[in-house]
Parts: sequence; C-alpha cells; structure tokens
Amino acid sequence: MPRFSLFILLFLLLTRPLVYGQENSGRKFTLSGYVRDSLSGESLIGASIVINGKGRGVVSNTYGYYSITLDAGRYELSCTYAGYESVRISFMLDRDLSNNFLLSPRGTTQEEVVVYAKRKDGNVTQAQMGKIDLAMSQVKSLPVLLGETDILKTLQLLPGVRNAGEGNAGFYVRGGGPDQNLIMLDDAVVYNTGHLFGFFSVFNSDAIKNVSLIKGGMPAQYGGRLSSVLDIAMKDGNMKQLEGEGGIGLIASRFSIQGPLQKDKASFIISARRTYIDALVKPFVPKSSSFYGSGYYFYDLNTKVNYKFSDRDRLYLSGYFGRDVFDFKNNQRSFSANIPWGNATATLRWNHVFHRKLFSNATLVFNNYNFAFNGEQNNLSFNLRSGIRDLTAKFDMDYYPAPAHKLKWGAQITHHTFKPNLFSGRSDSVDFTPNNASRKYAIESGVYLQHDWELGEKWQLNTGIRYSSFAQTGPFTDYTRDADGNKTDSTVYRRGSTVKYYGGLEPRFTMRYSINDESSFKASVSRNNQYIHLVSNAGSTLPTDLWVPSTLNVKPQLSWQYAAGYFRNFSNNKYETSVELYYKKMDNQIEYREGYTPGLTDPEEEFVFGEGWSYGSEFFVRKNTGRLTGWVGYTLSWTWRKFPDLNEGMKYPARYDRRHDLSVVSAYELNKKWKLSAVFVYGTGNATSLPERFYIVNGTLTQEYSRINKYRLPSYHRIDFAATYTPVAKKPSRITGSWVFSIYNVYSRLNPYFIYYDQTGSAYDGSLKVEARQVSLFPIIPSVTWNFRF
Repeated sequence: MPRFSLFILLFLLLTRPLVYGQENSGRKFTLSGYVRDSLSGESLIGASIVINGKGRGVVSNTYGYYSITLDAGRYELSCTYAGYESVRISFMLDRDLSNNFLLSPRGTTQEEVVVYAKRKDGNVTQAQMGKIDLAMSQVKSLPVLLGETDILKTLQLLPGVRNAGEGNAGFYVRGGGPDQNLIMLDDAVVYNTGHLFGFFSVFNSDAIKNVSLIKGGMPAQYGGRLSSVLDIAMKDGNMKQLEGEGGIGLIASRFSIQGPLQKDKASFIISARRTYIDALVKPFVPKSSSFYGSGYYFYDLNTKVNYKFSDRDRLYLSGYFGRDVFDFKNNQRSFSANIPWGNATATLRWNHVFHRKLFSNATLVFNNYNFAFNGEQNNLSFNLRSGIRDLTAKFDMDYYPAPAHKLKWGAQITHHTFKPNLFSGRSDSVDFTPNNASRKYAIESGVYLQHDWELGEKWQLNTGIRYSSFAQTGPFTDYTRDADGNKTDSTVYRRGSTVKYYGGLEPRFTMRYSINDESSFKASVSRNNQYIHLVSNAGSTLPTDLWVPSTLNVKPQLSWQYAAGYFRNFSNNKYETSVELYYKKMDNQIEYREGYTPGLTDPEEEFVFGEGWSYGSEFFVRKNTGRLTGWVGYTLSWTWRKFPDLNEGMKYPARYDRRHDLSVVSAYELNKKWKLSAVFVYGTGNATSLPERFYIVNGTLTQEYSRINKYRLPSYHRIDFAATYTPVAKKPSRITGSWVFSIYNVYSRLNPYFIYYDQTGSAYDGSLKVEARQVSLFPIIPSVTWNFRF
C-alpha cells in the first residue's frame, strides 16, 4: 500500500503543472487525425507535426495518430517524415477539426513540395536520448552476408551497439548482455532472434515497416530489460491495391503479398522466407557418407490483417512463426538427431479514440519459444526440451491535453511458463522421466505513467515512473539440502500460490535544453528491473541458451544508467552529429560457476552472482540527404564484471568488452540505374581466456587457464561492398526488378572466431609440440540477389 501511495503522489507531481495550466487557459480547440502513406495507406510512426512560427508540435504515435490542442486562431502546420515529401496546411481553428496527412514517398511526386518553415529534426528537438530510427530502404541497400538483408546486423553499425561475433546477428548495447535487450515484433517479445545458430536474424525485411532502437533513457512504457528497446513494427498491408515483392538469393528466397480485403477499410499482408541450404548441399554428399541424410533449413512466416470499423476503432491481428530444423544422421553408428527450435507469436490489438485528445490501445499477446533435442541410437531414444511461453494483456492510453504536454499511462500483466530443462527417454520397453522440477511459473506485471512536457522553446522534460512486480508461483517444490547436496526436506507450493515476490519503482527522467535551432544538450537517468535471465556458456545467443526466471535463489537484475550528450545539426538538418557519454551500473548479474557442465540438475543450482558496470562515449555523424548518404559511428567504452566466486573475486572485462568500435557506412546514387554502398568496420579484439601452462599427467596433456578474459584476440576489421542495379524499363511494366551484387569481406581478412591449441608428437620421446591455431569463419564471399516487385 505505501508503494501504491507513492506512485499516486508521483502521478500528482508529474501532472500538477498540466492541470494548473488547463484550469487557467482560454478557449481551445483540437486538431487530430492520422499520418499515412498516400500510396498504400500505411500509418507512419513518429512523423513530426510542427506549428510554423511557434516551434512547437507533436509526433504521431505507434499507430500514426496525432492530436494537438491550440487557442482559437489561424495556423500553419508542417508534417514531415524521413523519406517522404513534407506537407503544409493552413487552416482556421474555430472548432474541433479532423485532418489526415497523406505523405508521398520521395521520387513519386512530379513536383517538389516546398515547406517554407525551417524543418525541425528530432535529433535536436526531442528530449529522448539514444533513439535511432532505421529506414528499411537504407537497410536493404547495404552490403550483406550471403545476400540476406538483416536488420540486426545493420544495428551493429551504430555507436554503442556491438556484434556478438563474426557474422552473428546477436548484439550488445552499452555493456549489457544479449538478454538485456527488449526485442518486440508488433508488441510480442522475441526471445530467440537468430537463424542458422545466430548468423541471420528472424526478421524478414519485406514484412517490416519501422525499426526503432532506444539505447538510453528508455520511456516508462517499456520495462523488463536493462539495456535497450528494439521496437519493430510489421507492415499493416496496402489499403489501396494488391502488390507483391520478393527476392531470390544464394541460400534463401522470400515472397510477400499484400493488399486490400476491402479498399480503404481492411487489408492483409503475408510474407514468407525459406532457406534451401539442405537442397544445395544434398547433391554433393555421397550416399556412402556417414552423414548422408543430414541437413539444415530455416523458414519464417509473417502474417497480418487489420480492419477499420470506423474513424474511432481499428482492429489488428498479426502473427509470426519461424523454425530452424537441424537433422543429423550417422549410418555407421546408428545414431540420429533432430533439433528444431523457433518462435511463434500472435498479437491482437484494438485501437479506440475516446475523443480527439484520448487514444487507447488494448493488446493481447501469445508467445512461445521452444528448443528440442531428439536423439536415437540403437534401442535408446531420448529428448531434451527447453523454452518459455507467455500470455500477456496490456492497455495503454495517450492523452494530448495541450501542445506542450502529452501524457501516456498503462498497465501490463504476463503469465510466464519456463521450461529450462525437461528430459525424458525410452530404452527398449522402459520409459523413464526423471524429476523435471525445473519447470517454473511466474506472473510479471507493471503500471506506468509518463509525461512529455515542453517548458517554452528552450526546455523539454520527459518524466516517467513505472512500478513493476514479479511473483514466482506454484506448483513448485523447494528442497532443503545438506552439505553434500542431498535432499533432506521440502516445501510444496500449490498451483497459483506465491513462492517469491519481487517489485520496485523504476523512475525515468530525460531533459533537453535547446541552445539554438541547430543544437541542444540532453541528459537522462533511468532505473530498470529485469526479472528473467538468459544464461549462456557461449559468447553469442544460441538456441541451447536457457531463459530462467527470478526465484527464491535468483534475484532480479537491477541497473541505473546515466547519460548526457550534445546534439548539433548542420545545413538545415542535412547533417546530424552527436556526442553521448554514459555510465551504467548493474547488480545481480548471473553466470555459470567455474567448471560447470550441462546436466539434468536445475540450472539455477549452478549459478553464481555478481555485479557489472560499463561506461564510455559515442560519436555519431550522419548525412541524411543528397546522392551520398551514410554515417560514421565510433564508440570508446569499458565493460567490467566482478563475481566473488569467479576469477578469485577480481574484476575482469566482459567477453563483449570492446575498447574501440568504428563503423563507416555510405551509399551513393550513381545514376537512375546504379546505387553503390560500402561498409567498413573495425573493433578491438574480443576478450578471451587462454591456457598459460601445460602439464603432462599420466601421459595426458593438461592445461591451466589464465584468469577470466585476461587476453585479447587480434582486432576485427573488414570492408563490404554492394552495387544495386535497377533497369529502367522502356515501357511501363507491372513487374519491376533489381539486382544486388554484394561482396562480404572484400580483402578477405581472416578475422579470429576462436583460438584452439593443436597437439602433435609425443610426450614420451620429447617430440610433443603445442601450437595455437586460429579459427576464422568467413573469407571473401560474393553473392547476388534478384529482387522483384509487382
């Protein structure tokens, strides 16, 4: 009860200036509506609607809705969105009005739409720090590995974001682990983001409309993670006409189709992708091989339908289903294995406009991630399963009482089912199912309020408060053990009863001070709680990694992050620049104990706990317009971990600590047919542990390892290049196509993936030699992809 009272008190403090201002205001009216693509009817997220001459405005929300309340009078408004022609309207506001902005993509209009007011840009004007929106056109134009466009690999080129390893789609943000990123696809959490053991992401770019990364000072509407938010929105489907697109690459093909179910009222999109690695490799594996019949493939399916009941109500139903399947057969040893894993999500959302100032969204989400290992040898069969299943309900409200204020509040509740290790088997006619007590249940919930407040043209504050809670629930049995680990007693919790409860307040604060129209200073502080954890023995996100909840023995992760930055734009926002500094402290970090090997025990019995911290600076320069576009990002950072039970209690660099990280990204439009792009990346080598001493014990070579991550692998660098050729049709054609020629790792740099020690000779005759050898994955790799659209 005291916590709830504190939440109400903070609510009143945050909204008191707003209420006071409304009580003393004159006659006001509201202009509201949606911002949409004029060709497809797609809503545009984050479009800026600015009052010309006033320097104030609003931003369209996740569904393209905006609302602005002003004193009666005549106004001019400009609506801008990256990659689209700006639109200006002039109107007399003497009553409540509705207006939908229809923006045309650049290149589709015959005449340039001129906006006389100076364009405002969110890089300088918005208080939100560390937020980057990616245009899908830019993502698709960059060089890629094996012809597969990848959103997550593009994110790795941004400052403060580093990759999980050579060619891997996993990423780390400001010193946080891979589980500390909240990754959502249409409000559904995606727990495993990688195909092909992490080398490609699960996100099909043809189905994606918008990608937003927030790496610092996340708003109060987001919770459950420490480091970042990656919010990905799927396309809604073309409301105007039927259209399709796709591509044929070296290892995979994809196809999407979208169109109206009822013009301007209902639409759909279906997008599918499948690799054919198995079909390509099969002819080269002889039938006599012990591996004949083995194979690997992955596939994705994105679907979405939406229906507009009225100007006030709209319903969305979206889903994603993806699978990786690895089959292994060894005919000589009568051994076979089937290893499938993947995600399935479904999201149902209802938008309702209560009145022009109040927009609501109700959401139901189902999420299921599973990993399975099914093995068979002779008369023995066994399977191991792990995963996590969620059922989520949430409700959010956007309130626009005045042009200088926006309120957002909501609540969320999620029921988790965790399956860290479920084992069963059969030998001849005997079934065995050991005690699978590792299955756990939990309820996670949160309520929040955030207030965006402009205090004149100089100051803007984004304040927020979130209260989150997490309860491990029954059925569960807690065992008491003696010094040898033997069970001596137990406490049984019934279904639905509370085993352990955690909760806490998460304040969020960001501010912006405008120095002038082209530059501003920003600062933020945020506290985050994280109740679920990914525990891994590897340096990247693999399907064998385990998601585990906070329990009696596992406490939630906690963090405080502080950030400050200077933001400056040049040449009417043609160039964006920024410098950001950050410091992040993390408590209750989790690792496996030293010497741990996977078994059938509850994984949390093998955990050790410690702390982490990271700090650094990020430099970013981006050119937004012209024939040459791109960016340069550089990060100087330190990431540390300290565990009393690891490394003799001394601090050590995290495996994803990287001192220097540089990315140079460019795209050049040579002419109407050719567009060129290139990427250069450089990074300090990964921290690693290596053997320092070798001993011969009973004729066997034994290694003694260094302290954790004492050494560094050689530095990582490469150049990628791509050229996109789009033929200019001599006469109009319903089908258009383009060719993308890409070269990954142009100068064939053999970047280290890991190092192992090779042993030759014998210890008995003195000829034993031990040599360090480097394993590298990708030399120079050319690829070609044909993309089509109709």
